[in-house]
Amino acid sequence: MYANFSTKQDNIPMKFPFKFPKLSAQQAMYEAQKIAFSPMTFQAVRIAWKRGLLQLLSDTPEGLTPKQVAEKVDMRLYGVRVVLESCLSVGVVSFEEEKYFVTKTGQMFLYDEMTQINMNYNHDVNYLGMFYLEESIDSATPVGLNKTFGDWPTIYPALTALPEPAKTSWFEFDHYYSDNAFPIALPHVFKSSPKKLMDIGGNTGKFSMTAANYNDDVNITIVDLPEQLAVAKTHIMQAGLQARIDTIPTNMLDHSQALPLGYDVIWMSQFLDCFGDEDIIAILKRAAQAMSVDSRLFVLETYWDNQRFEEAAFCVVNTSLYFTALANGTSRMYRLSDMLGFMEEAGLTVCHTVENIGKGHTLLEAKLK
Repeated sequence: MYANFSTKQDNIPMKFPFKFPKLSAQQAMYEAQKIAFSPMTFQAVRIAWKRGLLQLLSDTPEGLTPKQVAEKVDMRLYGVRVVLESCLSVGVVSFEEEKYFVTKTGQMFLYDEMTQINMNYNHDVNYLGMFYLEESIDSATPVGLNKTFGDWPTIYPALTALPEPAKTSWFEFDHYYSDNAFPIALPHVFKSSPKKLMDIGGNTGKFSMTAANYNDDVNITIVDLPEQLAVAKTHIMQAGLQARIDTIPTNMLDHSQALPLGYDVIWMSQFLDCFGDEDIIAILKRAAQAMSVDSRLFVLETYWDNQRFEEAAFCVVNTSLYFTALANGTSRMYRLSDMLGFMEEAGLTVCHTVENIGKGHTLLEAKLK
């Protein structure tokens, strides 16, 4: 999910990720223990970052003893020792001649925005809920959501009611992985000079406002849950765009609700990954029914098998577990081949593909067969 602004106009997937070298039995044992203790090391690194231990070591290139660290960060010497020793075990700090130093990996937590956003998102939104992952898998419901944030059918109507810091961390995560793709996608969306655009799953209205500012002639309708539209309307009013952006409250899981007709472009950004296979196909069929032969559907997603970097694929594929335990119990981060199959089944054909935009997104442009 590192930024890469090149485009490739084809459907050829990237090199398949997660191919690792053969390990000895001892090496495999060590890798297994890293996974077994990962909840502990996650929290230790988070504390070292949040409580200023890593920043202090970064600001002191000559290194510090545990006692010196404890004196400067207002933490018990005991706590400093156990936290830094755990950080040492995962390469976030190094230890030489009784002094600790921050490593290059440790610097990522201080200066890399993606790492910081992922840490906050996983701690504030996902960490407690993941305890109920197995129950969520078996019941096809977000048990982790219900156990940690209340009795909601899915996380989406709950987003504006989430407690802090979970609410802020969720929206920062969501916007980080979508917003910078918008300026790159917009020339493709507007190449046919559409006059009417429907933004399905418009969330807080960021894409619609960006599109309205990009093209003064377009009128936009956001289709989403009422709870989300309430937030979007506030942002639209503040931006002074209410004359060109309207809203239609819709539960996209109610497949009896037809989408409005007469739109040149239908836009879905990081929306379809919020649903299971059958619901995606049903939503795409509804989109197809709302399209004319000249209409175009644009779908912007991050596919885990279509990433330039393996660390990006790692982030994307593990985000699926959030959908399982917290979001709805049925959706996931899909492969590109999955989405192409859904399009086919819904009576759509992908006529144009733009890869590697934003944080590892792929933009699919589809039309009626």
